[in-house]
Amino acid sequence: MDPKYVPENSETRQVYGISLQQNRNDAKIDGSLFQNVVTQEKSVSYPPSSASEPNAIPQLPEAALTDLVVATLALKYTQSNSVAYAYHGAIIGLGAGQQSRIHCTRLAGSKADNWWLRHHPRVFALPFKSGVKRADKANAIDLFVTGEVLEGGEKTQWESLFEIIPEPLSEKEKEEHAASLTEVACSSDAFFPFPDNVHRAKKSGVKYLAAPSGSVMDAECIKAADEHMMVFCHTNLRLFHH
Repeated sequence: MDPKYVPENSETRQVYGISLQQNRNDAKIDGSLFQNVVTQEKSVSYPPSSASEPNAIPQLPEAALTDLVVATLALKYTQSNSVAYAYHGAIIGLGAGQQSRIHCTRLAGSKADNWWLRHHPRVFALPFKSGVKRADKANAIDLFVTGEVLEGGEKTQWESLFEIIPEPLSEKEKEEHAASLTEVACSSDAFFPFPDNVHRAKKSGVKYLAAPSGSVMDAECIKAADEHMMVFCHTNLRLFHH
């Protein structure tokens, strides 16, 4: 690979004889995207030299900024519509290629929820038989935390992995563990068209939101974020590429 190669500024694709053209997806994702905090809740600090200045630029906590950058970087390389959740520097939920923004947010949120349930104390204590392979454990844990209803041979195979067949996680256990997930970051590749996205993100522990502005419902989305004491950053970057 030639490290000096620079692709053309525009991309052209043909669909049934029609040529479609768009600018190359060369957006730079860094912390400067998240300076415009539009909610009442800031959870930010200001440099000592600018704390008294009315137009001082807020600084997000370093961990939150890292997670927002990671989530937005993931969006750059996924199919629109796309929403990503990040926590402690890693993607924990990604919903891409959906026809509706809320479906992206729900899909990514459900993945984040399941990821967090995999950290439940009862999961770490599952009594797997000696010799069970890592991949089989991962699949078994996924079925355990999602509460998938198993029948026939699938149920028999799953149960055969354990010394003692574990009792399912109760709804109370799931709810209590889910409530312990906080400080999650969520980013969207285009604006949130309705506040239902904000409400759904909150259910998965989201504290920090990022999305471009431009929706006629921007004010309602900000209001929803304020209701949940979330930090909402309006970016100037739309990653809606195909």
